[in-house]
Amino acid sequence: MAKRALISVSNKEGIVEFAKELVALGYEILSTGGTKKLLQENNVPVTGVDEVTKFPEILDGRVKTLNPMIHGGLLGKFDDPSHQAQMKEHGIEPIEIVCVNLYPFVETISKPDVTYEDAIENIDIGGPTMLRAAAKNHQYVTVIVDSSDYETVLEELKANGATTFETRKKLAAKVFRHTASYDAYISNYLTEEQFPESLTLTYELKQTLRYGENPHQKAAFYKKRLGSDFSLAYATQLHGKELSYNNIQDGNAALQIAKEFKVPAAVAVKHMNPCGVGIGKTIEEAFDRAYEADPVSIFGGIIALNREVDAATAEKLSKIFLEIIIAPSFTEKALEILTNKKNIRLLTINFSQEKKDPFKVVSVEGGLLVQEEDTYGFEDADIKVVTDREPTEEEWEALKLGWAVVKHVKSNAIVVNNKEMTLGIGAGQMNRVGSAKIAIEQAGEKAKGAVMASDAFFPMPDTVEEAIKAGITAIIQPGGSIRDQDSIDAANKAGIAMVFTGVRHFKH
Repeated sequence: MAKRALISVSNKEGIVEFAKELVALGYEILSTGGTKKLLQENNVPVTGVDEVTKFPEILDGRVKTLNPMIHGGLLGKFDDPSHQAQMKEHGIEPIEIVCVNLYPFVETISKPDVTYEDAIENIDIGGPTMLRAAAKNHQYVTVIVDSSDYETVLEELKANGATTFETRKKLAAKVFRHTASYDAYISNYLTEEQFPESLTLTYELKQTLRYGENPHQKAAFYKKRLGSDFSLAYATQLHGKELSYNNIQDGNAALQIAKEFKVPAAVAVKHMNPCGVGIGKTIEEAFDRAYEADPVSIFGGIIALNREVDAATAEKLSKIFLEIIIAPSFTEKALEILTNKKNIRLLTINFSQEKKDPFKVVSVEGGLLVQEEDTYGFEDADIKVVTDREPTEEEWEALKLGWAVVKHVKSNAIVVNNKEMTLGIGAGQMNRVGSAKIAIEQAGEKAKGAVMASDAFFPMPDTVEEAIKAGITAIIQPGGSIRDQDSIDAANKAGIAMVFTGVRHFKH
């Protein structure tokens, strides 16, 4: 009696060739629907599943393979006398190979005009059931869900007449990962609760990395299949070494700041904190200001620019040691200039797709923290001028820039800036006045006439006092401290303006 293989695939790449090889190896092919038709058109002998089940496809094809004649053949133990006796009694023949992939649910819901009904009809039932049955019985059954595994299976069949247990186990594990991911997409599509009772996330391997944060740590980069194009996961690398774990972290940080600005903007990042942010009429002018903000820390940094990189900007970029440059595009001349540097990584990202994932997920020991992304901007804030003096028009422009940047700086965060660029950034200190002193020291004489942004309120007036001593003329902060009045009084006494936003921007 011929051995049997059941083939039913939506992705038909390579399936005709695979089926022909199986036939040559003495397998009878069972199939359904479009796969059966394709094989017949290519002169592959096929037995319809309905010929095995003695039952037609019904309910518009919703029920085809859900039948004991199929699942008995998938789940029966080949060396169990009881199983074999029952199979013989009911006329069930074993199925040694299952090759199935599923209805294109993800592709369907990715379409902009998809209807709810279309999505539901593309939820596969028979396919996952067959896959799971065959994978459970992998001691005997070879199950294939990925066309890249066809060659491995054929090689082993030709060499040994059967696949090895190690291969069958590996393929079964892939099946359960695949069906788990498939179900996760469906459940996430149907789920309306913001924080459901259980959370299943699914990502696809983009690349393994040379190492993690340190050389002794292994690492990999996974991407969301339905993720935003505006991300490192969907960037196109034009040149340079492969990205490292730290590159990806820093690149993502730079990208999130760059997207805050509609005008030409350049962002330099080191260790996930900005070291310089500049805006201008051109991307060259914006980069000049980002560089001027901290020409020391930018060395070995990551640069994100929200406009095409031209030759003039590329010339300036090429004179600095940089790890990565991220931009929407590079002119031909800019690429020619920058690709002379062997190791620099050049990435393009679709800045027109600036949507963000609605939730941020962070792993902790034994669990995950999930929160909404901080998309709160200046235009969303309940702005209140709490001092006697209101900011000037120029100060308002500077305060808006500072508020856009400070939300991306590790807390405690202080930014000193003018309307065109950051001048000093204090990040990650254990007290706020410590961050202020770092930012003011970095700004130096340029702090005079500049503004200050704080990601959270001042618990006491010491930060305001440091700002006054440095010559800062306006401050933006959330407010909300029980000692707000002390800070307001200090500002009024010095004649500086202070604005409350009502919203803090902690970033840990």
